[in-house]
Amino acid sequence: MILSSLNKKVYPSKRPFIIAEVGINHNGDLEIAKDLIDGAVRADADAVKFQKRTIDEVYDEEYLKSHRDSPFGTTQREQKEALEFGLAEYNEIDEYCKEVGIEWFASAWDLKSQLFLQQFDLNYNKIASPMLTNEELLEMVAKEGKYTFISTGMSTMMEISRAVDIFRYYGCPFELMHCNSTYPLPKEDANLRVIQTLEDAFHCNVGYSGHEQDFVISLGAVARGATSLERHITLDRSMYGSDQSASIVIDTLRDLVSYCRTLYPALGDGIKRVTDSEMPIREKLRGE
Repeated sequence: MILSSLNKKVYPSKRPFIIAEVGINHNGDLEIAKDLIDGAVRADADAVKFQKRTIDEVYDEEYLKSHRDSPFGTTQREQKEALEFGLAEYNEIDEYCKEVGIEWFASAWDLKSQLFLQQFDLNYNKIASPMLTNEELLEMVAKEGKYTFISTGMSTMMEISRAVDIFRYYGCPFELMHCNSTYPLPKEDANLRVIQTLEDAFHCNVGYSGHEQDFVISLGAVARGATSLERHITLDRSMYGSDQSASIVIDTLRDLVSYCRTLYPALGDGIKRVTDSEMPIREKLRGE
């Protein structure tokens, strides 16, 4: 469990909180969703995350009528609706996650979806990057008081500051997540130094939500002190879906988690000191 603070950064004692984002990579198939959940458990991730939309709230009718070829039909509506799980599916996801022992939560893209998620006893909320400027949604989430991960892709420092103000006003613990909303992410746009910029500006935990095609940049984020890490996962990157190419397969997730667990404790607290293990060497080599 992540330690939370409204006013300062609090380092997890042993590891970053790792979120395996299923998102819409289940392609509307509950069995695929369960396979991805199983993969996240095998990889020792801390949580799996989904996305929830009320289609007619998020998209206008003209867009939904427009053409889009997909396995589900020839319109945007057919494609979007096919990727949405309803109450029956989320009830099953909720029970399945409890059965296999992993947390789940979701990012809501509209107010009705956030109300929908309130039916479940979830420990976390997530603000997706496109929703960072939706102040009505931010206030609804902040009023719940649950630890919230706030992705900052596509956002200015002023926009991030406004979101932070809302969460602090309602006393809701939160964590910013550095993010670039490109799928997949070009490595030259990762700009991992922003993690420190956000920490210095807002005095809070800062994680990383990555969309790159491997895990080197994600490890770099952890090396810069990211207190959480979110990566989209997939069974096969060649599967249909806009997020698949920016996702990692389960074996890669397992390696990433393992490396993060090894790397994070080595970061220490930044205070230069002579360690106990160095003292015998100091005495021998310096004659002290």
